[in-house]
Amino acid sequence: MTNPSSPAAHAVGRRTPITAATQRQRPSGMPIHKYGRYEAVDIPDRTWPDNRITVAPRWLSTDLRDGNQALIDPMSPARKREMFDLLVRMGYKEIEVGFPSSGQTDFDFVRSIIEEGAIPEDVTISVLTQAREELIERTVESLRGAHSATVHLYNATAPVFRRVVFRGSKEQVKQIAVDGTRLVMEYADKLLGDETAFGYQYSPEIFTDTELDFALEVCEGVMDVWQPEEGREIILNLPATVERSTPSTHADRFEWMSRNLSRREHVCLSVHPHNDRGTAVAAAELAIMAGADRIEGCLFGQGERTGNVDLVTLGMNLFSQGVDPQIDFSQIDEIRRTSEYCNQMEIHPRHPYAGDLVYTAFSGSHQDAIKKGFDAMEAQAASVGKTVDEIEWAVPYLPIDPKDVGRSYEAVIRVNSQSGKGGIAYVLKNDHKLDLPRRMQIEFSRIIQEKTDSEGGEVTPADIWDVFQDEYLPTPDNPWGRISLRSAQNSTTSDGTDALTVEAVVDGADTVLTGSGNGPLAAFFDALHAVDVDVRLLDYVEHTMSEGAGAQAAAYIECAIGDKVLWGVGIDANIVRASIKAVVSAVNRSAR
Repeated sequence: MTNPSSPAAHAVGRRTPITAATQRQRPSGMPIHKYGRYEAVDIPDRTWPDNRITVAPRWLSTDLRDGNQALIDPMSPARKREMFDLLVRMGYKEIEVGFPSSGQTDFDFVRSIIEEGAIPEDVTISVLTQAREELIERTVESLRGAHSATVHLYNATAPVFRRVVFRGSKEQVKQIAVDGTRLVMEYADKLLGDETAFGYQYSPEIFTDTELDFALEVCEGVMDVWQPEEGREIILNLPATVERSTPSTHADRFEWMSRNLSRREHVCLSVHPHNDRGTAVAAAELAIMAGADRIEGCLFGQGERTGNVDLVTLGMNLFSQGVDPQIDFSQIDEIRRTSEYCNQMEIHPRHPYAGDLVYTAFSGSHQDAIKKGFDAMEAQAASVGKTVDEIEWAVPYLPIDPKDVGRSYEAVIRVNSQSGKGGIAYVLKNDHKLDLPRRMQIEFSRIIQEKTDSEGGEVTPADIWDVFQDEYLPTPDNPWGRISLRSAQNSTTSDGTDALTVEAVVDGADTVLTGSGNGPLAAFFDALHAVDVDVRLLDYVEHTMSEGAGAQAAAYIECAIGDKVLWGVGIDANIVRASIKAVVSAVNRSAR
């Protein structure tokens, strides 16, 4: 025997510990020397980290321009119109509808929605142009007859463009923006009538790569020409054409610009993130906290390379925090289907808020928490005399109520080999109004688990119901078991004893069973002795399945029958008959 005080005794059960050294990552060997770091912004008194978004920003959809130009198969006129009509129905008031100087297709589309009266009075369309005179003229010409329109002019200001693409100085690049602005104003005066409310937007591309002081200088030069004032807004759009930095640095750049722009009260500062680093949504939200007024993006993040910022996620993020996005996402599946048709691209099943699986739990622990969350919501609402829709949403793993975006609860919980009792119980309660007692949930989940282990894959709600009926609820189409109940008559004697007469088929023969006891169940247990069945009651639960005089009731009974402990289920409009059916269910199961 080992001496308890010896070194050997102390070594028993000890293992080599995990340390930071054993977990240290190793060099990747990738060519990191080729890439520089983003430049931080010196703004020690930044205010945006303490801000919260409490109202929706202005939104601009660029699905028909930035999104469309990124498609393998650009939208046909019919698909463009479908997308435009969707955006209008959803409530977008600023829509970039094309790049009319790029080709006849875009020009004709802009003309069609103007001439056909498709643009509501409260919607402003926007069109993009480069800073060349013939393109500006063609762009403005496309807007004839529009009641509210914005020309969006851009030119590249970032160092790599100045050095590699245009080979021009800062002054030359600034002059392009200034001259382009002047030409837009001249052609608007020349080609557009008084019926058109006309606006202007300028973008220094790529803002995220442009020196802040130079981006400010160019924007100031553009404003000197446009002369923003009360009732004469200018939109300055600062695009992250390629996402380069953390969202926090992006926010710093916006706070710096917002602080340093002159005539700030007449500027709509717009953010246009792309998703190259996968943080476009965060960059947009932080930019709004840092002073931006407006967000440009596409539904579901459509756009060049990794896409524009996702307007659906941004809007629903606000909604999930109790802020009205002022865009209607209540029919998320229609929005998704229309987007897929127009773009000819599928939305990922894990896409936030809209994917097929984003409100679905397969994990047993998640399913159990969701079921308990729904039950708690119902109990809380009942305790204060309100409906579930009138109290604050609080269900684990579901940031919003799927019903609010047009989803049913059918797909919230789906069962596979990873699922547990909570998910299965949820399906039965949601689809069939059966609220299984906890121990019965455990029993039935084992039965489903055997099915998933043997067959693999997902078990649908229909599969669960089929298995449940086969296990607990024999039907004329699927008869099984020793006993088939036909009728039962219950009466109470003068001394309070229940007398029960049951007509049934037992082992294939017509049989009349009689018994007495302290209550209908005890009377039935007594009657079953005649067919050599000894039943002992362990637990009994009942509930109604709906409201009204004709409501069905469900009874669940846990019995000890011989050496077996199992549950039975009975459903009937009469609660006594439901209870007797539950006993028959358990007895039949014991003999299977």
